[in-house]
Amino acid sequence: MRLVFCGTPAFAVPTLHAVLAAGHAVELVLTQPDRASGRGLEQKFSAVKQAALGLGLPVLQPEKIRNNDELRERLSTIVPDAILVVAYGRIIPPWMLTLPRHGNLNLHASLLPKYRGAAPIQWAIARGERETGVTTMRIDEGLDTGAMLLQRTVPIAPDQTAAELAPILAETGAALMVETLAALEQGRSVATAQQDALATLAPILQREDGHIDATRSAAEIFNRWRGFQPWPGAYGLLREKKFTVQQMRRLPNPSRATLPAGTLHMEEGRLLLRCGDGEDVELLDVQMEGKRSMAAQDFLRGHPLLPGERLS
Repeated sequence: MRLVFCGTPAFAVPTLHAVLAAGHAVELVLTQPDRASGRGLEQKFSAVKQAALGLGLPVLQPEKIRNNDELRERLSTIVPDAILVVAYGRIIPPWMLTLPRHGNLNLHASLLPKYRGAAPIQWAIARGERETGVTTMRIDEGLDTGAMLLQRTVPIAPDQTAAELAPILAETGAALMVETLAALEQGRSVATAQQDALATLAPILQREDGHIDATRSAAEIFNRWRGFQPWPGAYGLLREKKFTVQQMRRLPNPSRATLPAGTLHMEEGRLLLRCGDGEDVELLDVQMEGKRSMAAQDFLRGHPLLPGERLS
């Protein structure tokens, strides 16, 4: 097939490689504009741009696509059989939806209709799901509401973070997109409408989502830490400074001590946080604002806990 590929982060790169390896022709790659990054504010290429340039593919980085006559003309000249959209980060306008004969095909990192939205991997873990997956679908004008083509389920390990799960879903999704294109080529693809009544949302993450609310249960706090890696992470306030938890784990045997939620305490040399259900999570690696990340034991040597000290 003649394809146009739209994507931006590393999650999209395996699909780009997979469709090329399957013999399809990617005539153009669309990715978001370069962004200033780091202390020197150097322009940083997206992962998809880096991959596309390495493959010798033409790349466009339009700031806007809805009313972009130049882009519309370019795509009309290509006459793509399909436009593939994988974590592009832009809303596809109606004129693009009707351009290819097979439509705009999206790879979404959830088992739709669950977790529609910008952060499906993160919210599936944060809400304690034991499995998730990937779905290929035809994009319509709604938010991840288009008809589904294929799905594949992927288990979520009990201690797995979003950063660890994302590459697995990316590779699984890449293979699924190749399978989807083959089914379309052979005329055996069947689209299935989503059941909107079963939909859940996975909204874009905000910095505040990483704030540790110690009134939650230990399972909730741990799952949110896993889900929000690497950003926005998990943090609270300690001694009026931001206190970030880089690594944590749930304890199999909760302490019997009766403590208010949010209390930091020690047990057998471990730094523990009391949660709202009376159980604890162990803080393994922590970082005080303005300091480097360090093991909890090293932190405690320089910052002995005060009686009844709490994370807020």
